[in-house]
Amino acid sequence: MERQQKKAKKPIKRARSISVYSSFGNTTHHPLPSLPLQVFGLASKIDQLQHQKSSDQENNIKSTKETSLSLLRQKMVHYQRYHPWRKGDAKVYDVDEESHGLGCANSAYFKRKRPKLFYLLIISLLSCSFLFAPQISSSSSFSLFHTFGVDGGIPAHTDFNAPPCSSMSTGTVCCDRSSSRSDVCLMKGDIRTSSASSSVFLYTSKGVNFSSSNAEEEAQAQLEKIRPYTRKWEIPVMDSIDELKLVAMKGAAAGSTHKCDISYDVPAVFFSTGGYTGNVYHEFNDGILPLYITSQHFKRKVVFVILEYHNWWIMKYGNILSHLTDYPPVDYRGDNRTYCFPEAIVGLRIHDELTVNSTLMEGNKGIVDFRNVLDRAYWPRIRGLIRDEEREMKLKKPTQPLKKQPKLVILSRNGSRAILNEEALVSMAEKIGFSVEVLRPGPKTELAKIYRALNSSDVMVGVHGAAMTHFLFMRPRCWFIQVIPLGTDWAAETYYGDPSRKLGLNYIGYKILPRESSLYNEYDRSDPVLADPESVNQKGWEFTKKIYLDRQSVSLDLERFGKRLIRAYDHSLRAISRNAKTRT
Repeated sequence: MERQQKKAKKPIKRARSISVYSSFGNTTHHPLPSLPLQVFGLASKIDQLQHQKSSDQENNIKSTKETSLSLLRQKMVHYQRYHPWRKGDAKVYDVDEESHGLGCANSAYFKRKRPKLFYLLIISLLSCSFLFAPQISSSSSFSLFHTFGVDGGIPAHTDFNAPPCSSMSTGTVCCDRSSSRSDVCLMKGDIRTSSASSSVFLYTSKGVNFSSSNAEEEAQAQLEKIRPYTRKWEIPVMDSIDELKLVAMKGAAAGSTHKCDISYDVPAVFFSTGGYTGNVYHEFNDGILPLYITSQHFKRKVVFVILEYHNWWIMKYGNILSHLTDYPPVDYRGDNRTYCFPEAIVGLRIHDELTVNSTLMEGNKGIVDFRNVLDRAYWPRIRGLIRDEEREMKLKKPTQPLKKQPKLVILSRNGSRAILNEEALVSMAEKIGFSVEVLRPGPKTELAKIYRALNSSDVMVGVHGAAMTHFLFMRPRCWFIQVIPLGTDWAAETYYGDPSRKLGLNYIGYKILPRESSLYNEYDRSDPVLADPESVNQKGWEFTKKIYLDRQSVSLDLERFGKRLIRAYDHSLRAISRNAKTRT
């Protein structure tokens, strides 16, 4: 009863762990226990008793020590029995709130008060060894220093700050589900696809071959399920993504069922182009950028296996894909052949909105490095476009050399969030001194042409929307002016403002006044739609979309907006002058 009361005073929390599947077929969870605090409380009590000076209490002290040590052993035995473990069961321990999980590379953690008496410390250590010895010896497949199936102690090169699943041995599967944005599973060994069963199998080099389907089913040691898309928190869209089963088998592959039709000696990356694909923001944020983050360290020695494969997507982003892989992409659903790989990453890593966190990347690669990939991808095509334009210019035979002017690109919209006085804006910009190009990108617009226009621009202007994703095509230190309609402040800053600054652009967010919104003529001046857009947004996304995104356009106050344009023009003109002096 006393022990139960002491336990009730301090609830035990269960540590989060990452499942690691070894080739032996045992699911292991590695957080290890810290000893009960009552044990070390006894040591403290003994220490206090030793310092009592009275000679008439020596016998009592000796008796107390013997009693306490006996109780110490009893409590240790009780603690050992508190976590029974039988061979074949998953080992799961309770860890108190001060324990520190180490992901897939957990190590034992002990909370201890340092005894003042050296011999008590020795006794405690010996007791600990007796405590854990039965557990260690009861299974040859588990080690206190087990790291992704590798026994025999912690390797000298182990990095305890490394992300989960960053180190694996052959014959293992490890899934990192710690991110709120995406799940990523890693496989290493004899990996074989099976599109008919929506599965990817991992076979070991040991064990029996499978002579029948029943035998194969019995040999399925572990199973993980994953939807390889980067919007994990959006349940409706994730439900539309094809699910993959990752199956770790105990034996070696045999027979015609899983015979390799095409074998690669490079890793594979599995991902989906479903979900919101079709919207340029999501195509880059949820697909292309995470694909770069996940695969760039392979230096193009990687195969992309695509779920929900779209030919148009391959055509649109083929120039970029060719700088991420040397191999043709695999249509997982459309190609029923069995593909074999030595390693696989299932799912894509994502850092933040339209950016790359260099601290999480091998070689500290960042968003500027991604933009350099875009440069290499599109410049061959851009050079062809330039040659075509030069031929046209020769036919026109200009009488005087063109003066270098700051170039302004206006991303024009049709329908909602259009600039209603766009022609007046163009006229004002030309009077300021800009060379103006109005760009109307559509789903079928060649990306190389958009890239060429923005890569050569000094300033880009556009109303908040998916097309603002094209700021990625601009050169660092150029200017990006985003027109922010009512009710879109947070989205404009989060999705485009902050990421553009990370790319090195000079960003200006132009928040329109209520009188610049088309909603000004539809609502009373005191209506929350005009006076307090945030209160409307708090009602839910459907209200934001219906009112502020689908029904709102803008008429810019040209005098007010012109001040931002003049600022960008002056800075751009000075930059052009500096660059001209540098060339001479």
